[in-house]
This record gives sequence, C-alpha cells and structure tokens, in this order.
Amino acid sequence: MNEKNKKIVIIVMGPPGSGKGTQAELLAEKFNLSHVESSEIIEKNLAKAKKGDFVIVKDKKYFLLEEKKLREGGGLTSFPLITFWMTSKIKELAKEGKGIAASGWPRSQYEIKEETPIFKRFYGKKNVKVILLELSDKEVIWRNTHRKTCELMRHPILFTKETFNLKKCPFDGSKLLIRKDDTPGVIKVRLNEYRKNTLPVVDYLKKQGMEVKKIDGSPPPAIIFRNILKALNLT
Repeated sequence: MNEKNKKIVIIVMGPPGSGKGTQAELLAEKFNLSHVESSEIIEKNLAKAKKGDFVIVKDKKYFLLEEKKLREGGGLTSFPLITFWMTSKIKELAKEGKGIAASGWPRSQYEIKEETPIFKRFYGKKNVKVILLELSDKEVIWRNTHRKTCELMRHPILFTKETFNLKKCPFDGSKLLIRKDDTPGVIKVRLNEYRKNTLPVVDYLKKQGMEVKKIDGSPPPAIIFRNILKALNLT
C-alpha cells in the first residue's frame, strides 16, 4: 500500500448481519487501516455502566443504562452520544496519521452531518470511499439469528454445517456467544431503524459528492471482498 492510501476512509454500510464488520476488517488488513466498528465502541462504553452513569453531550445528559436498554430492544444509541464517541475516535486516528475502515456507522443523518466536515478536514472528500452492502430482509433475519461472536475479540463466525456445533473461537479460543439482541423480533426492529435512519445517509453522502458503490452482500465473504476491491479500484 502506498503512502497516499494510508490517509483514506472506507465506510462499509449495510443492514444488520450483512457482513460490514468482516469486510471492514479485511479492508483494514489489506490497506493498513484502523478498523473502527461502532457496535464495539458502544458495547465497550455500555458494558460496565452503573445506575446513574451518564455522558454529557451539548449540555444534555445521556444515561448509559437507558442507552443499554434501548440497544437491547433493537433501537439505536442516541445520535448525539454515538456521534460524540465516533467523532472523538476519528480525530484521534486522523491526528495519528491513520486511515479508517468503518463498519456500522454512520447510522443517521445527524451523525453523518457532524462527521462529514471532520472527514473532509482530515482526509479530503476524494479519499472517503463508501461501500453499501445489499441484502434481502429474509437473509438478514436468518443470518442474525444464527450468527455467533467470540467473547474476546468479537470475531464473527459464519453459520455453516462445519461451525454449527462450534463452542470456541478458532482464532483466539474464547467462548462463542449469541448476542442478546439477535432475535427475529429485535432484528425486525433494527431493520426498520436501518431503513428509517441509516439508508438516508446514502443519499446525503451522494449529495456531498461522495460516490457510493453498491455490492451484493449475499455471496461468500471472499467473493464480496473481491468485488469490493474491484469497485474501489485501489489496487
């Protein structure tokens, strides 16, 4: 990877379970980028939340236990709060001279409107690449209700006949877990949230002059990754 590509941002968007994290991780390794996953940052900030814990954003208090309950019900973390966490991370990495492979964010027009100026300032509009993974609702529900994630590093484990009875992560040996919010009812709520709040982000990015590459998210990850590389034309 050349010096120019180190200062890029690749945003991988798509519905729940479409493989955003997997593809962003592959892109991060391919181009020496930092993989920034919103769900990981949210979970870390909410994991040890106690009664009364809050974060102040623009003079408003956001209570972390309320945010945790909202998330477990399929709702999105309050936009100002997640935007505060993500913009802080973007600035931190940009000042270190690191590029970003983003997955699971931006999730709303509120967020992208706050983050776009930062992307433009630190990376330049032409260096922000956007990938939209497309997947049917039926496939989204099936994938989410069958997927497992490792406890230690949060590696996503694809559901196949070979992994059906797998108890430990083949990468780090930690316990494999099924997320509490990976139920059909919750997934349907998350899909509605995706259509209502996240898909409009794509239109906003286009209006900002950023090209969005649509990629079929149904093939195996290796094929999707190959198609993404072809669409990005960075190699």
